Amino acid sequence: PLVWKTEVPIWVDQWPLSNEKLQILNELVNEQLDKGHLQPSTSPWNTPVFVIKKSSGSWRLLQDLRKVNDVLEPMGPLQQGMPSPTMLPAKWPMVVMDIKDCFFHIYLKPNDSPKFAFSVPSVNSCEPHRRFEWKALPQGMKNSPTLCQLFVSNILSPVRQQFPHSVIFHYMDDILICAEHDSTVQKTLNSVISALSQKIQKEAPWKYLGWKITNSTITPQSVTIKKDIKTLNDLQKLLGSINWIRPVLGITTDDLHPLFELLKGDPGLSSPRSLTPAAETCLKMVETKILENQSFRKLKDKAVSLVIFLNNSQPVAVIGQFHKNNMEFCLWEWLFLPHQFTKTIVTFPEMISKVCHKGRMRCLELMGDEPHYIYLPLTSEHFEQLLQHSTDFQIAICEYKGKIKFHVPACRFLQGIIPIHLQLKVLQSLTPIKNATTVFTDGSGKTGNAVVVWRNNNIWQQDIHKVQGSSQLVELSAVVRAFQLFHLQPLNIVSDSSYVVGIVQRIENSYLKHVTKPLLFTLLNQLYFLIHSRTFEYYITHTRSHTALPGP
Repeated sequence: PLVWKTEVPIWVDQWPLSNEKLQILNELVNEQLDKGHLQPSTSPWNTPVFVIKKSSGSWRLLQDLRKVNDVLEPMGPLQQGMPSPTMLPAKWPMVVMDIKDCFFHIYLKPNDSPKFAFSVPSVNSCEPHRRFEWKALPQGMKNSPTLCQLFVSNILSPVRQQFPHSVIFHYMDDILICAEHDSTVQKTLNSVISALSQKIQKEAPWKYLGWKITNSTITPQSVTIKKDIKTLNDLQKLLGSINWIRPVLGITTDDLHPLFELLKGDPGLSSPRSLTPAAETCLKMVETKILENQSFRKLKDKAVSLVIFLNNSQPVAVIGQFHKNNMEFCLWEWLFLPHQFTKTIVTFPEMISKVCHKGRMRCLELMGDEPHYIYLPLTSEHFEQLLQHSTDFQIAICEYKGKIKFHVPACRFLQGIIPIHLQLKVLQSLTPIKNATTVFTDGSGKTGNAVVVWRNNNIWQQDIHKVQGSSQLVELSAVVRAFQLFHLQPLNIVSDSSYVVGIVQRIENSYLKHVTKPLLFTLLNQLYFLIHSRTFEYYITHTRSHTALPGP
């Protein structure tokens, strides 16, 4: 039942329509009246109606129900996502049903109908408006999709119980039936066909929820890449279209970096945007992947693997099944981390943990079970280190009962996307380094002095430079300078800034988020590249130097 916030009638005047549209409106209203979806009305409620022309050339009757929706309690969604076609067993026959006019199969309660009344105007008010109200579920009412899903779900529930081995996908008014044998598909279809009006696809390729499905492969039906980007809203729509196909076509976060960069700046939807040369190159790559890449329907009785690997700046994962003596990979989906994290610095263990957890959760969503194998881009030594020192990683693999592996099979598909096995280089020492130069850094926000001090042949040396900014920025600049001065030798650093020490301890093999403060971002970038270009170990520790305690 619909729950209303108020019973006070809402009246919004009908706006004028052209002769052509008024004629079409009368034809559509008479058609729905003959089908029993409308009835004459004297309701004190009224909202405008209009007609739009569909791509097929036919017309659709719509009602502006925004004011009515404002006083209607919303119903929560029944489905949090769309079913993935990769869970359809390969080579199993299937049919796709498009339930025509699903909303018109669902009737409102009699006391709700008057609230969806409307008027059909006349030219020059030469006669009273014809007034009608919906008996069936109106399009445009915010709870109509939920009620439509509930209606179809109730019809399918006994069919699912009758045919437990058939795969039945249901999303809104689209139904897909798949089974191991044609006879089972037909029996399952016959059980729902009498209750629904439908369009049925019985031969490959099947088209379902925007995907083109063959006996074994899955590709998008059609994706148009609109390159005429003029505003932020245009860019957001483009990224929305690409984001939908990313899990199937393997368009990584690194691939889309030039487009993500264009999102920065004025947040107004109409603010100007234009494609950079890097963004145009990115779109060409996307178009190539649309033409060449695909995912696959699952294989029967084959183990499921979650394979994690490093892609330029952050880990990426694929879910699928190895087969043909591990020489081929049946790809289900790709998994990616976001372009911008909430943290400024996200460490490598944190990223591995995030994608591992995301992969496990996605497997549970797809098949109700964990992957049989998880392949990690680590050596066994690094795995043991993460188990001992990373709480994030401990949580990510907690209670996992499958097998964790470190060597990916020599599969052609994976060898093509994993150029080299990650050998994680860690130069940060957890203890002070013997026979290394020890430097002391400090900084003052008041004077802007960033100071590095060290001892050379029992003589104290110093390096001082000026920085405009907070004490933390000055302290960070001093540490960056220390790495520049002692780039070609082992180094111990003592800093009295716990903030700076924390940054240095986290930044190696990490993902650096863009920050809006130019000086901070410059210093973080310099530190990142100085550490990643080093060949000698380093150690950093925090000491509270500004105290009243006696010292040398």
